[in-house]
Amino acid sequence: MSGSSNHYCNLLKLCCQSANHPQAKKIHSHIIRTLPNPETFLLNNLITAYGKLGNLRYARHVFDQMPHPTLFSWNSILSVYSKSGRVSEMQDVFNRMPSRDGVSWCSYIAGYAGCGLVAEAAKVYGLMLRDGAGNLTRITFSTLLVLTSNRGCEKLGRQFHGHIVKFGFESYVFVGSPLIDMYSKAGLLLDAKRVFELMPERNVVMYNTLITGLLRCGLIGDAECLFGDMPEKDSISWTTMITGLTRNGAGRNALDKFREMRSEGLGMDQYTFGSALTACGGLLALQEGKQVHAYIVRTDFMDNIFVSSALVDMYCKCGSIKAAETVFRRMSCKNVVSWTALLVGYGQNGYSEEAVRVFCDMQRSGVEPDEYTLGSLISSCANLASLEEGAQFHGQALVSGLISFTTVSNALVTLYGKCGSIEDSHRLFDEMNIRDEVSWSALVSGYARFGKANETIALFERMLAQGLKPDGVTFIGVLSACSRAGLVERGHQYFESMTKVHGITPILDHYTCIIDLLSRAGRLEEARSFINKMPMRPDAIGWATLLSSCRFRSNMEIGKWAAKSLREIDPQNPASYILLSSIYAAKGKWDEVSKLRTGMRDKGIRKEPGCSWIKYKSTVHIFSADDQSSPFSDQIYAELEKLYSKMIEEGYEPDVSSVLHDVDESQKMKMLNYHSERLAIAFGLIFIPSGLPIRVVKNLRVCGDCHNATKYISKITKREILVRDAVRYHLFKDGTCSCGDFW
Repeated sequence: MSGSSNHYCNLLKLCCQSANHPQAKKIHSHIIRTLPNPETFLLNNLITAYGKLGNLRYARHVFDQMPHPTLFSWNSILSVYSKSGRVSEMQDVFNRMPSRDGVSWCSYIAGYAGCGLVAEAAKVYGLMLRDGAGNLTRITFSTLLVLTSNRGCEKLGRQFHGHIVKFGFESYVFVGSPLIDMYSKAGLLLDAKRVFELMPERNVVMYNTLITGLLRCGLIGDAECLFGDMPEKDSISWTTMITGLTRNGAGRNALDKFREMRSEGLGMDQYTFGSALTACGGLLALQEGKQVHAYIVRTDFMDNIFVSSALVDMYCKCGSIKAAETVFRRMSCKNVVSWTALLVGYGQNGYSEEAVRVFCDMQRSGVEPDEYTLGSLISSCANLASLEEGAQFHGQALVSGLISFTTVSNALVTLYGKCGSIEDSHRLFDEMNIRDEVSWSALVSGYARFGKANETIALFERMLAQGLKPDGVTFIGVLSACSRAGLVERGHQYFESMTKVHGITPILDHYTCIIDLLSRAGRLEEARSFINKMPMRPDAIGWATLLSSCRFRSNMEIGKWAAKSLREIDPQNPASYILLSSIYAAKGKWDEVSKLRTGMRDKGIRKEPGCSWIKYKSTVHIFSADDQSSPFSDQIYAELEKLYSKMIEEGYEPDVSSVLHDVDESQKMKMLNYHSERLAIAFGLIFIPSGLPIRVVKNLRVCGDCHNATKYISKITKREILVRDAVRYHLFKDGTCSCGDFW
């Protein structure tokens, strides 16, 4: 080989390393001008360079112009087509080759393997054996094992393993590592360990591969033992452990390994930092997350988009949304993962409106959403009960084709269920090509939220009949449905089945559902007995649930116990004072009511003001009780007065028991008529066109009198009125409510 050819080959290699395609073409031009008959070796390098730079046309042109291509030349152009996935061109070149060697066969197999074509690769392997076993190389077997591993073809992989032993390749480390990987991915860890133990030599790659397999199968102890036995560890070994421990929920152990890796002085990459930050987010370990952040800054990884996105995610999960915003704003480059991390963070921290704003900013920046972005966005709309915006994003999912992803369809089922359009929710569910456990749980929860107990239970039984495994969320929906329909025995049966049949350990939310189930049914003594037998004490929601039923049943004894217990765990919670005041007020004990109010005032405890809102022409109109701030107040109050007269004619009798003020009856009735939900409903009657449902959201539970009054209003006006309160949905139509007056 001449010096000039060697010089040009080195220049072409530099072009490939820097991905400098224009410079490679200039070198090619220079070769043509200065070398009338370039050496075959140089032309082979030109073919390879053009292949690496993605210019297949120029690579083929160089090959076609060669006067005497060698076997190396044929292998070079074959490799170009093989690596680029151009199967038809690869087949054509292979069939035209005057002779072939092991490299030719290996490139041919690799081309099919790269496209995931298992059957074709196996067929070529068979043809190669017929051509002569001398063509076999360790690269051939490694390629075939990686293919079978990635495609889950364990039986075929075993056959290749037999050939590896037969032809004497079992001692090669290069073959052993993909063998271990194949068996561990198939969950056959005994086979993976046997391959590992029979290897005469083991390098760090083989150790890393088996550790990955053990962690993939959740065998943390075995992985840590093997990690400890490693004669030498590289950065990949440590990163493998940190990543595997994080994915197995052992975040604290992962952070310990991260600290050890730092003390060893080993270099870290984006995967190391990403896994450490994921561990911090999972543990809500904000301080440790800040320490990792500081180390990232010192090691100049802040400009890495993968690491910065993981930082945004970590701060969001730890509830430090301001820090997440700061990291996000300082990112020089943002991709869909970065935007989605911030959007999801806003949604998870209760800032659903901000999540929608971030999505709009993302689109303006030209970044297209993926299925996770759109699914998270629709979930935020569901939390806002914003059907109008959610429906717009539904349209976007249809246009973009992202609705085909289960993540997006599940979010839409949840959206329509939370926004009271249970028929639309069920229709979307029926249209899904693939349904998973989340799909079923979303629809079950939607029906439960609507109080449709029979439909909820029927869906749940269908889910079980199809062999799907319910999770804790599914059971919350089913137990809630039983509670709101008064199905005490059925609810108990489902609760017992959680551990006995489905192996699910109930959490506090499930116990709260049973407290609610017994309390709503008036079985307050049973509720007290159940609480005393619980493995943990109820939280504020559990005690408030019991206390609310004591108010409804006027049970002073258990009510005092519940109020006292609630004050012990949450002294600033106004529910213990307000609900107990209701019990006293119902019995006419106004002195006790006064004492409780004084106690609230002295301790600075304030009742959350009730408010209701309704959306009209993209504007949200918010009302509180006796609200006069609306520019339409005169029309609203006139509408309520007109409705009140018609309601009385229809037989409506105000229930003043919920008015906790020592005033005369007429004043109490007037106060009831101007509750926030009634103001919002009156606004809807005035402005929402007939034929469209009136949708109102309230931050607190609808009182009994407003519930009764809304039934009368729906009958008089012949309008559908949908009210979402803090407990559930109520669909009022023709004088009835979907909850069956049990909420």
